[in-house]
Amino acid sequence: MDIFRTKSVEQSIRDTEAPEHQLRKRLTATDLTVFGIGVIVGTGIFVLTGQVAKELAGPAVALSFIVAAVVCALAALCYAEFASTIPVAGSAYTFSFATLGEFPAWVIGWDLILELALAAAVVSVGWAGYFASMLASAGVELPAAIAGDDPVVNLPAIVVVAVLTTILAVGIKLSSRVNLILVITKIAVVLLVIVAGLFFIKGANYTPFIPEPVPTPRVEGLKAPLIQLLFGITPVAFGVIGIFSAAAIVFFAYIGFDIVATAAEETVTPQRDVPRGIIGSLAICTVLYVAVSLVVVGMLRYSELSTSAPLSDAFIAVGQPWLAGIISVGALAGLTTVVLVLLLGQTRVLFAMCRDGLLPRPMAKVNARFGTPVRLTILIGLVTMALAGFVSFGELAELVNIGTLFAFVVVSIGVMVLRRTRPDLPRAFKAPLVPVLPILSVLACVYLMLNLPAQTWLRFVIWMLIGIVLYFAYGYWHSRAAMPWQKAGR
Repeated sequence: MDIFRTKSVEQSIRDTEAPEHQLRKRLTATDLTVFGIGVIVGTGIFVLTGQVAKELAGPAVALSFIVAAVVCALAALCYAEFASTIPVAGSAYTFSFATLGEFPAWVIGWDLILELALAAAVVSVGWAGYFASMLASAGVELPAAIAGDDPVVNLPAIVVVAVLTTILAVGIKLSSRVNLILVITKIAVVLLVIVAGLFFIKGANYTPFIPEPVPTPRVEGLKAPLIQLLFGITPVAFGVIGIFSAAAIVFFAYIGFDIVATAAEETVTPQRDVPRGIIGSLAICTVLYVAVSLVVVGMLRYSELSTSAPLSDAFIAVGQPWLAGIISVGALAGLTTVVLVLLLGQTRVLFAMCRDGLLPRPMAKVNARFGTPVRLTILIGLVTMALAGFVSFGELAELVNIGTLFAFVVVSIGVMVLRRTRPDLPRAFKAPLVPVLPILSVLACVYLMLNLPAQTWLRFVIWMLIGIVLYFAYGYWHSRAAMPWQKAGR
């Protein structure tokens, strides 16, 4: 069984020209950068900042954001080279098929399904919480059965996914315009937080900047970072270990720049614009994250921060409730764009897998009127609505982090492989210091993965085993990269 058969770069590009599977090229570097910012600036900046500062890192949470950003930057450079060389939908899945082979590509595609579908559902539930809170502050209470902390069905989450799915189905340019309006709104709110918060900072709140490490319920049992269990380290929060444990969690805040690569096939000049979109969005968001985290821990003692709405609650604590209301609007806009772009990324990854035959190929048909894979978009929207409306996630959200880090590892390895196997390929953007940079990327990603809880690893392994069974039951036998005798038999 040739499970490591590869699909050439040339064949990948030819597949994009088939009329029934051809996506329209409408996006520019600005569109891609805004997409990147749209998906990156969301849950991380409005929620995770307070959570990890209070439970894991203290005021040093800014360092955690920097550590996570460095890891992302290493992977981003690898993504940028791949996307400029293979401007095809599918991101890490497509890159892996061209370098490591079909089975590794399936594994990474299955991994991306976990990352994007779960992330979209988790964020839409967060959106519903903010929406219900805003209505409550205006005197409109939604019934607990449809919008409480433990609803029977989370109706607002279902509705927002349905609306965004419709926008994505209608066309990529409409999606980018809606995203632009929402991104401008939330960036304005983030800048307001930074500027207004400067007037309420107290120097004493930064001391100690790195609190002494202590054991806490947050890191007990299987909740402890795997690396601490493997090496017999007493599980602790705070201290230097806490900074890296927090970095593994706030990594969720940066998830999204890789989704820019999934839109390469719909970009007018992908060789130039995709690298700009990836690197530009990551750089802008890193500056915003570090600035916001420094402001919020300066406004309020880290131990007193809220874990559900830290930014708005910090302004309430300093007697500025009107700013809290504005922040809620920004959070709502922010989470909306995150769900939109995650759904886009999920659609394009599955589109590439279906076009290759690893999943039912008819699902990859592009609608002649809208230029988008409407069937697939609706299917993904329905699955996400079901997850968001009826499933309680809790700690399952950490699966998104481990799935993303795994994808980064595969892409970093793939860059080195393609440099060796296809040195002749034109590369509009080349990652510097290869192979040193990709190796550092792999090591950094693996280290952050080891800082995730042991139970997250267990759930990840179970998901991947399900995917392997599905590949050998369906994907292998229907792949368009199959040997000639297999093609003839179909």
